[in-house]
Amino acid sequence: MPAGGNSTKGGGREGPAAKAGLGLLACTSLVVGNMIGSGIFLLPSSLALYGGISLVGWAFTTLGALCLALVFARLASLVPKAGGPYAYTRVGFGDFAGFWVAWGYWVSTWAGNAAIAVAMVSYLRIFVPGLGSSTFLACAAAAAAVWVLTWVNCRGIRVAGWVQVVTTVLKLVPLVSIALFGIFWMKVGHFIPFNRTGGSGFSAVSAAAALTLWSFLGLEAATIPADAVEKPARTIPRATIVGTLIVAAVYVLGTVAVMGALPPDLLAKSGAPFADAARAMWGDWAYYFVGFGAVVSTFGALNGWILVQGQLPLAAARDRLFPGQFGRLSRTGVPAFGLVVSSLLVTTLLAFNYSGSRGLVGIFNFVILLATLSTLVPYAFCAMAELMIYVQDRPRFRGERLAGSVTIALAAFAYTVWAIYGSGAEAVLYGFLLLVAGIPVYVWLRRQQAGEAEPSPRS
Repeated sequence: MPAGGNSTKGGGREGPAAKAGLGLLACTSLVVGNMIGSGIFLLPSSLALYGGISLVGWAFTTLGALCLALVFARLASLVPKAGGPYAYTRVGFGDFAGFWVAWGYWVSTWAGNAAIAVAMVSYLRIFVPGLGSSTFLACAAAAAAVWVLTWVNCRGIRVAGWVQVVTTVLKLVPLVSIALFGIFWMKVGHFIPFNRTGGSGFSAVSAAAALTLWSFLGLEAATIPADAVEKPARTIPRATIVGTLIVAAVYVLGTVAVMGALPPDLLAKSGAPFADAARAMWGDWAYYFVGFGAVVSTFGALNGWILVQGQLPLAAARDRLFPGQFGRLSRTGVPAFGLVVSSLLVTTLLAFNYSGSRGLVGIFNFVILLATLSTLVPYAFCAMAELMIYVQDRPRFRGERLAGSVTIALAAFAYTVWAIYGSGAEAVLYGFLLLVAGIPVYVWLRRQQAGEAEPSPRS
């Protein structure tokens, strides 16, 4: 899903893939394919710590995700530019905010890729048991997947696209099977006590909502390659909303089925909850079938997000709001520098977390909260960017009834603030530090541009 900058200079999109626009089906598949990755396959284990009350968190997350989807749908109509959250924020708040959102979104992609790699290894243990007993092997396997797919993406978008199509089709089969038929193996007792944390219901729901939001990241995927979409003002909003609804249905039904099929204590310790639930329902063959589907799904999601980790900085670099190296294309037409640098950061984050005392689920939880927080900041900016566009260009909207759009934007903003609260102090601390680390980069960019603008001294 290539994303270009607002300018076509210096390496614009070319070739057949650029000329053939994405229709509604392709855009909807893009949204669904990027959202369904690692989150749903490991999240039931994370949510088991909270009990049945986590389903309330799912409900709030679904409503919040739909509000965000509606915001992005509206913004796609108002600002038909490539770059998604970065482009919308830049139009609403200017260059610095646009840079900060591009920085935060980029951080969220490579941090999220570390979480996807962790989830992939967790399910790969079904076929390679040694990964569960050796931290070094688990880290090496996760890093190997990252670099294999970095190489695939460096070969060209067409190759990466084929990998994405195949894995997207395969990933839906086990999820839909458990979501549709797993309800017949549910045991109500597995949802008791309703709140297993022993704390307040508000805290439990907030924490569960922050975890579940990870699974909805990517709902804005269709907005990033806007200049490659047929009738973007119409196609992107529909694809975003339909894709979000499809994913929400699969997620919630699948989680309910898994939590109902496995005892809470067993589920909390499971490194492959969907596979374990499938075994409890249908036997060993289903365990391996779902496990294979999860490995394929996470591998495909990792491929898609590795593509994004190079494409969004490319769009910002073309507007001179990211270091120029990120805007350079290789001979195969891809931002190889951005891909390699991002994957180096993914590998560093993997090594840092695997060297600690966290288990696989603990590593996954921390990294997804870090990635989610880094994405919530761009989401909050986008919600307010819609309102800023209404304020800045009032004559354009004179006579329009904007009450509904304004209410949804405010609800989306309130939801992102609540989700940041639910991320916890540790994730907020590290996430804030990563975001602040981008400010010197912006100053350096402006200093460099100011130096270029200065007249040359006379000889």
